[in-house]
Amino acid sequence: MTDAAVNLVGKSRTELERLFVAMGEKPFRARQVMRWLYTRRVLDPQAMTDLSLALRERLTASADFRLPEVLARERAADGVIKWQLAAGHGQAIETVFIPEDSRGTLCVSSQVGCAMNCSFCATGHQGFNRNLDAGEIVGQVILAARELAAEDHERAVTNVVFMGMGEPLANLRPLLEAVDVLTDDLAFGLSRRRVTVSTSGLVPQIRKLADAARVALAVSLHAPDDDLRNELVPINRRHPIAELLPACWEYVRKTNTKDVTFEYVMLQGVNDDLSHARKLARLLRNRPAKVNLIPFNPFPGSDYRRSSAAQVDAFRDILMRAGVMTITRRTRGDDIAAACGQLAGRVNNRVSAPLGSKTLGERLS
Repeated sequence: MTDAAVNLVGKSRTELERLFVAMGEKPFRARQVMRWLYTRRVLDPQAMTDLSLALRERLTASADFRLPEVLARERAADGVIKWQLAAGHGQAIETVFIPEDSRGTLCVSSQVGCAMNCSFCATGHQGFNRNLDAGEIVGQVILAARELAAEDHERAVTNVVFMGMGEPLANLRPLLEAVDVLTDDLAFGLSRRRVTVSTSGLVPQIRKLADAARVALAVSLHAPDDDLRNELVPINRRHPIAELLPACWEYVRKTNTKDVTFEYVMLQGVNDDLSHARKLARLLRNRPAKVNLIPFNPFPGSDYRRSSAAQVDAFRDILMRAGVMTITRRTRGDDIAAACGQLAGRVNNRVSAPLGSKTLGERLS
C-alpha cells in the first residue's frame, strides 16, 4: 500500500463503481466489495475471496480499508460503551453505543469539536477544528459493529444518530455520503427512519437535507422564545424560531416523515419554568412534533444545574395535556461522561470568530 492509497471506507456504491471502472474492472466489483466491507466488515482485501487474485493484489497495493484508531474504551455501569478515537494532530472524537432491549443505538460524531457554542454542551466549550470526512464517519459505525460482534453476537447497531460531537448539517456533503452508505441495501441496509440527524437549527441545510435524504430529523430547541434561545443556542440569532419551525414543518411534508423531534435540555431556573412549558405547547400544538426532555448532564466548567424530577414531570404534563407527545429521556452513560451534552474528546480550536459573526455565518451557509 502506498502513501497515496485511497481509503474505501465510506465510499458509496456510485463512488466504488466509478473507481473500479477507472481501474478497468466491471462495475459489479463495487457490489462485491461493499458486501465484504459493510455487511461482513472485512478489511483485508486478501480475504475477499470472490474477487480475482489479481484484483486482491491490486487493492492491497493501492487501496486502504482504514478505520479510526481507538485511543480508549470505557464501559458505563448501565452497559453504555464510549470509544475515544484519534482525529489527527493529538485530537480525538468520541462515539457512544447505547444498548436497549429492542435496539442498539450508535451516537456518531460528524466534526472535530463544534462551532455552535451552545452554552450547555461540553463539545461547544471545546471549540472547533475541522469536519470529518465520510470515511471517518462511517468508520465509527464499522468499528463499533466489529467490536460488538466480537464480544456479543446478540448486540448490534440497529440505529444511528448523528448526535455526537459537531453540528452535522454544517458538514452536509460528508453527512449525506455517510447516510447513503448507511441506508444502502448492499451496505448497512438501515431503514431511513433508523437514521436520525440532529441539528441546532441551520435552516438552509434543513431544506437541503429534505431534498437529499428522508431520514429522521431532530432539532435542538431548548427554549420557547428567541430571547432565551439566543443565549442557549447562539445560531438562533441567525435563524430565529419563526424561521426554524416552518422549515421543520416543510421537512415533514417533503420527506413524508411522521414528525420532528425537538430536544429540550432541562436547566434548573433557566428554561424549566412552567410558563416556558406553556409557551412551548403553543408553538408545537397540532403540529407534527414530539419533544424529548433531557435532564442536564454536568461537565467541567459549566454552572448549570439539572432540573428536579418533579419539575421535569410537571413540565411534561403541560405539554402532554396540550396534545404534544413528550418523553423524558433517561440519562445513560453519565458515569463515563458519555451522556447527552458530555462528549468532549480533544480539540485544537481554530475558530476565532464568535458565533453569529459574518465570517462564521458565511462558513455555515
